[in-house]
Amino acid sequence: MSQESVVPGELGDPAAYAADVPEPGAVTIVVPTFNESANIRQLLHQITESVPSRLPCEVVFVDDSTDDTPEVIQKAAQDCPFPVTVLHREEPVGGLGGAVVEGMKAAGSDWIVVMDGDCQHPPSLVPELVATGERANAGLVVASRYIKGGSRAGLAGSYRVAVSRGATWLTKSLFPRKLHGISDPMSGFFAIRRSAVTAEILQPLGYKILLELAVRSRPREVTEVPFVFQDRFAGESKSTAQEGMRFLRHLVGLRTASPVARMIVFGLIGVTGFLPNLLGLWALTSLGMHYLPAEILANQLGVAWNFLLIERLLFRDRRRHRAWWDRLGRFALLANADLVLRIPLIALLVGVFGMAVLPATALALVITFVLRFVGTEALVYLPRRSRTARSTV
Repeated sequence: MSQESVVPGELGDPAAYAADVPEPGAVTIVVPTFNESANIRQLLHQITESVPSRLPCEVVFVDDSTDDTPEVIQKAAQDCPFPVTVLHREEPVGGLGGAVVEGMKAAGSDWIVVMDGDCQHPPSLVPELVATGERANAGLVVASRYIKGGSRAGLAGSYRVAVSRGATWLTKSLFPRKLHGISDPMSGFFAIRRSAVTAEILQPLGYKILLELAVRSRPREVTEVPFVFQDRFAGESKSTAQEGMRFLRHLVGLRTASPVARMIVFGLIGVTGFLPNLLGLWALTSLGMHYLPAEILANQLGVAWNFLLIERLLFRDRRRHRAWWDRLGRFALLANADLVLRIPLIALLVGVFGMAVLPATALALVITFVLRFVGTEALVYLPRRSRTARSTV
């Protein structure tokens, strides 16, 4: 990542600004950008008009653009009375959320305000976000479209409104405790204390960084202020079907962060494998194959189906630790070992421990399922220990 910085102004003395913003009063405004060159001058003009007169600030652009956005920022910054920094990323790791995390790491103020670069988030609200956080002693202040005084007026079209509503309902349903007190978890406009977030534990994917923060690193005290979502000044929305799929994958990753949640999803995926298994068994026996070899072959269809879903939904972020053929071979071995282990285990429970067949079978299913989950996580998707690490033990 290359860094370019333009510093036409300094952060100034907080005592010279509005009395309703107690010290520490300086703020770093983090703006992730992707091909927003047409909006930069207007955004910096709005910040200049509404923020420095009330609050000392700096602006950090984290740019993933393929156009001339970095050059436009440099030129526009010459007229700004505050420091402007451009961090241009050659590889946009984590998408917009990853850009925000980079901006947070570069922030030099006690408060960080995150906002979009398309002028839909009004900079005039930045001082109020910080002042509200100071008055409430909060670690996170969310600009919400869904409390009294707020509005989503700038959302263009009924389709985007429906998607926004659906995404908000889904996230609040999946994380009722983590999102308690946050009416607009899809908001990209918020203020957070630098001391309240540990950037290293964040794993952003796509553009919903507030959701990532609230779930993985939520401050204890959270409050909200209303805001009216503005019309985009120029350009087109970056919301696409691909971003929507990244958002859904992000939700799955957040929801399965705990071992118990991963085990539940692992089991649900396993249940779906019955369908290709049964269809394969029906097709093979219809062709005249004996049911025993047919069952063995059909089971491989279920294994392949489960492997694909687990790869895409459950362990997507861990696939880099091994080659795909290595993961598939290990997964298939564990899945078939489950069948081999189950029958002797049932015989042991019935013959030695005197259990009835049905409860013995149920217990064996539970035991082999837990062993298969633990084995899959440990032997297929956990990083391999290096020789150096082993030698130091």
